[in-house]
Amino acid sequence: MSLPLQGLSAIVTGAGRGLGRAEALELARLGAAVVVNDYGQPGRDGSGEASTAPAERVAEEIRAAGGRAVAHTGDVSDFEAAGALVALATGMYGKLDILVNNAGILRDRMVFSMSEDEWDSVIRVHLKGHFNTTHFASAHWRERSKASGGPVYGRVVNTSSEAFLAGSAGQPNYAAAKGGIVGLTTSTASALRKYGVTVNAICPRARTRMTEDVFAGFGEPAPGELDPLAPEHVAPLVGYLAAPAASRITGQLLVVHGGMVAILDRPRVAAQFDSAKEAFSYEELAGALGPYYANRAPDETFAATEVLSLKRA
Repeated sequence: MSLPLQGLSAIVTGAGRGLGRAEALELARLGAAVVVNDYGQPGRDGSGEASTAPAERVAEEIRAAGGRAVAHTGDVSDFEAAGALVALATGMYGKLDILVNNAGILRDRMVFSMSEDEWDSVIRVHLKGHFNTTHFASAHWRERSKASGGPVYGRVVNTSSEAFLAGSAGQPNYAAAKGGIVGLTTSTASALRKYGVTVNAICPRARTRMTEDVFAGFGEPAPGELDPLAPEHVAPLVGYLAAPAASRITGQLLVVHGGMVAILDRPRVAAQFDSAKEAFSYEELAGALGPYYANRAPDETFAATEVLSLKRA
């Protein structure tokens, strides 16, 4: 019996550890040939010397299990390095079919204390990194579509976060980058639909190097049980979105953790007020918006509370 991703090739960025590693292993298990990308810096803030070891270890793990994999250790926030990454995939495997964007760093600080570099570095790795790889992958698919005269196989799975919904106070850079990734996802999904390419984003919760302090002591598994926050809960959704079976799913945002997947609606209008005349006056707005917000909690955000629980669905 053939595997769902047999004959397809994939790139997974940030795949040397944590979520990216689990995703690369899952895509390989489902039959894909994988380019394992990781810049290899030891610090979750992007500090330390870059290393080939994390990417090489995961690639070797895939090969030892009978799969096909090659390591790439470039920095996806560098435009040329991202181009080289896509070129490696197409050179090794003849084409690129799947792109999973996962690479990221954290430099947490309150907005009034954050430095320009702390802002720029997180936006660069997360948001620009997603753009860079998507740019080269989408150009590859567009050229293939033009050459064939029809749609081609292409899948993009981006990594956002509930931080952009919940307003994570100490992560203005991270929350902004993750919100930007959602915008990039929906825009790219619209642009690439005619070429046969789907583009989706996930908001995963997982206990990794990036989140070790956030989830420390929270939901710890009993002996012999799988951690509800294990990356292995997230990887199957990525595998499914990368597969032919998900051809009708595009432009979507899905929350995933601990045996639960939630599909988020796009923002909807909660209330509407119309001016009595051609334009609103200050007094009319005060009379309309003041009473509306008077009975709402000041920190009430988009109707996302139902997905912000760690309870299993």
